[in-house]
Amino acid sequence: MKKGIHPEYRQVVFQDISSDFAFLTRSTMDSRETISWEDGNEYPLVKVEISSKSHPFYTGKQKIMDTAGRVDRFRRKYGLS
Repeated sequence: MKKGIHPEYRQVVFQDISSDFAFLTRSTMDSRETISWEDGNEYPLVKVEISSKSHPFYTGKQKIMDTAGRVDRFRRKYGLS
């Protein structure tokens, strides 16, 4: 690899903000926030909205929206029973 053109590849903690799940891995992502990990070291912290802990595909749980209310409104609007 050429020197000076590649981003730094280092240990980074990714934290799922919806489930408070965190994992340590290597990445080139940059962050101003840091977190103290279980081993006592400080690592850059990258917050994510979805991880394997909160994604419906991996957890088997789906967040159900108000579909019944939408169906009722549709039926009232178009006069269906």
